[in-house]
Amino acid sequence: MSPQAGRRERNKQQKLERITAAARELFAERGVDEVTTQEIADKADIGAGTLFLYVKNKGELLLLVQNAGYAEALARGVAAAENLPDTLDAIMAIIHSIVECNRTQIDNGRTYLREMVFGDSAEPHHRDALALTLQTEAAVADVLQREQRITPTDAAALAHIVSAIMFLSMAATGNITTSTGDIVQQIRDQVRVLLRR
Repeated sequence: MSPQAGRRERNKQQKLERITAAARELFAERGVDEVTTQEIADKADIGAGTLFLYVKNKGELLLLVQNAGYAEALARGVAAAENLPDTLDAIMAIIHSIVECNRTQIDNGRTYLREMVFGDSAEPHHRDALALTLQTEAAVADVLQREQRITPTDAAALAHIVSAIMFLSMAATGNITTSTGDIVQQIRDQVRVLLRR
């Protein structure tokens, strides 16, 4: 790689980091719906046109920001699950971390879930979000396979159901004002029944 190409790549990465940091801060302060792309561009010290070289719209920008938080939450949850011998407790360690991350700013979390489901699957940040859901299911399936009675095929199917329970619980309109702890308990109650099969 030429020095010029290396410099160009570093500059692109630095701009992306500034954009991500600016969006993260503004979204956390006021919520995704109350922030304009121009405000993000100004805070990142770039032109609005430059911003759109990195993301197509504000929804994709939210995916970029939230994906980083989700990945960190998943890693924390998986690490916590490793030390828990009880299957339900280990699964809930993973889920609790993700629910907590998603509800840091409730409107952002709900919009993120909507973007994951209805966003442009050809967009790289959307693909990254979907990859995170698959990683979550794989982590839950790994925990389920600690129980010898659960085959890998069943573990994958159960993990998919657990994932659906988690995402529906986080996205439900009725849970907007529900505390994170209560949502986690709702999920735990459902997963406990599922594991009794």
